[in-house]
Amino acid sequence: MTTFAPDSLALNRKLPLWYQVSQSLRASILGRSPDAPLRLPTEEQLAGHYGVSVLTMRQALKELEEEGLITRHRRRGTFIEPSARRGSPVRLLGSVDAIVAQQSGEETTLLGHGAEPVPGELAEYFPDLTEAVVYRRLRRDRETGEPTNWAENLVRPELADRIDLADLARWPMTKVLRDAVGVRISRITDTVAARLADPETAGLLDVPLLSPILHYTGVTYDDDGRVVDVARIHYRGDRFSFSVTVEAD
Repeated sequence: MTTFAPDSLALNRKLPLWYQVSQSLRASILGRSPDAPLRLPTEEQLAGHYGVSVLTMRQALKELEEEGLITRHRRRGTFIEPSARRGSPVRLLGSVDAIVAQQSGEETTLLGHGAEPVPGELAEYFPDLTEAVVYRRLRRDRETGEPTNWAENLVRPELADRIDLADLARWPMTKVLRDAVGVRISRITDTVAARLADPETAGLLDVPLLSPILHYTGVTYDDDGRVVDVARIHYRGDRFSFSVTVEAD
């Protein structure tokens, strides 16, 4: 059976190989011609094509499978999903320390905290919980005192029991969980979307009702793949910028 022929790839040794391979194969799949075969070469053939180990190739394929671009069938092989289309969010690889740095450097006021029901739109992240401990904080520019963003973090109760509120006044939640509580963080998935300020956000950030804000959602996973924290941060549109550097080689 004829198999799909992915594009070639020049590897960058500064980035994880599995990440580069998954992104290259993803681009090949989404840019394929309508009559291209749907069956992918074997793991061994793909590993040889990209010049990586089978283990690295397996990790790259797992990434694409989780995204819904491919399906894997034992003994039959790996196939491109016919319905796979462009439009999935771009995944940019970074570090936990980069997240900590981005959230640091501002004066923080704890607005309140306590156990609350998990909102329906976040229930998928805490399938075993009905309640999470929610922390709400307001951040201000240290020089001007102007509010820049307000954040709410939903944290698993057993971890919240070990959080010192004094730490939250000086550190982002990510750093508190990792360095003070001892959570082994494996990854954080970030999403940024444009929103209009609701009454609560407009009041806290001192902006007109329905003015543009940027809404950040960060989902933090531990080594077991369990969600330990969901952060929702509401940024003033005039005080937030997002910069990404992409190296070609």
